[in-house]
Order: sequence, then structure tokens, then C-alpha cells
Amino acid sequence: MRELRIRVLAGVFIVAGILSWAGARLWNSVGTLPSVPLAAPIVLAVIAVILLATALSLRARLKAQRERRPGAKGVDPLMAARAVVFGQASALVAALVAGMYGGTGVFLLEYLDIPARRDQAVYAAFSVAAGIAVIASALFLERVCRLPEDDDNHTGTGAAPAA
Repeated sequence: MRELRIRVLAGVFIVAGILSWAGARLWNSVGTLPSVPLAAPIVLAVIAVILLATALSLRARLKAQRERRPGAKGVDPLMAARAVVFGQASALVAALVAGMYGGTGVFLLEYLDIPARRDQAVYAAFSVAAGIAVIASALFLERVCRLPEDDDNHTGTGAAPAA
């Protein structure tokens, strides 16, 4: 399984931000800009919490398994692989969504004197912060699920799920 690269996530974020900013300018010149939903940062934050909880749970179970504690519950390799894939997919989508709301938020900075636009800019900022939290949680989950021999192999071939 290939390791998620921060450069790819940053590229997705920047491209989505630029396109969203340009789209917001165009849309605003033609009509009314659609609002940033209040649910956007909430949903992203929930995904970040789920990823972080999964990573912490797997880390504790892997540590107990490595230390051969009696009664330690093992980690199914397929479950770990699924968790990593969920984390990677979530990080890519979060980079796209955070870039989109980031571009819209940058556009809305010109209209902070209008209360409705100011609220939209705040929602956009919280969405970007929650998107970054999703990405950080996904990268942490990926790090937790690395096999020990992957730490010695720095060829960039990727990380495999933990067994």
C-alpha cells in the first residue's frame, strides 16, 4: 500500500482553493454566492475524531500485542488495511473540501463588513481547520499502521498495514 504524500494533499488543497476562489468571484458577479453550510466543519471534525480514535485504539492494541501482554487483543491485518484506506480517502477528500472552502473564504474576506458574509467566512475558516485536522489524523493513523520493517525502508515504496 502506498504512503500518502503531503505534497499531493497540498497540491489538491491549492488547486481546489484557486479554482474555488475564481469560481466564487465569477458566481458573485453573476448572482448570489451559495452559502458555506454550518454542517461542513462539524462533519469534518467528526471524521477527524473518528480517525484519531481509530488510530489511538490501534496503537494501544499493537503496543499490547508487541509487548505480549496476557489477554491482549490482536489487530486483524485486513482491518488495519481498511482503516488506512479510509484514512487516505478521508485525507484526500478533506484536502479538496478544505481547499474549496479556503478559496471561498479568501474571496469572502473582501466582504467582512456584511454580517452574513462574515459568518460565511468564519464557517469557511472552521471548515479549513477541520479539514487540516482530518488530514493530520489520517497521517497519524497511517503512521500507526506501519509495519516495523517499513521504518527501516526509506525508499518511498509505501507503508503496509500492521499485522
